[in-house]
Amino acid sequence: MRSGRAEGALAEARRLDLAIYRAVADTRTPALDVALARLSQAANHSKISIGLALALALSGGRKGTRAAVRGMASVGVTSAVVNLAFKPLVRRRRPDRQGLFALGRPRVRMPTTRSFPSGHTAAAFAFATGVGQELGWAGPPLYALAAVVGYSRVHTGVHYPLDVIVGALAGVALGELTGACIDRAACPRPADSGRYQSQGVSVPTSASSSR
Repeated sequence: MRSGRAEGALAEARRLDLAIYRAVADTRTPALDVALARLSQAANHSKISIGLALALALSGGRKGTRAAVRGMASVGVTSAVVNLAFKPLVRRRRPDRQGLFALGRPRVRMPTTRSFPSGHTAAAFAFATGVGQELGWAGPPLYALAAVVGYSRVHTGVHYPLDVIVGALAGVALGELTGACIDRAACPRPADSGRYQSQGVSVPTSASSSR
């Protein structure tokens, strides 16, 4: 009984997912098409995040460098988990955009990898999460940029909306997990703390207290 309801709910979610995808395809947006296609391509291999991380490291001092490291560490972990675990496990095919999108709309190359979840979206949200842990003011604009990157993947026809939504959630979750691991690694173990204090060395209780 419960499995039947679950299957029904899943089928409805897929129909809604496809309906939104088709609605985006049917909507004419010539003023946005070129910009979103370029943004989608710029996000390949996390090039936008890499550029922003370099800018933070070069101009943001120590705090900017720490934010850049957290952001790129989050991207690395998220990309590995999404591409090596999630995509092969779910194995969802890419959308068939043939006949759905207007001929005049700029397109990006259809990736050969599986569709679910969106790796571009996951990496962008992971970067925003990692940087925001160190620089709170940078979080909102980076999340906004990540959301636009995610939408651009639907707009250009290479992802379904559900791929992007789950990618965003995965990016935030894995970014938070990566940050927690960094904080844990930076904190001294109790045994080490006691040893240092016995030698007259002061050890901070939390390496993240300066954030």
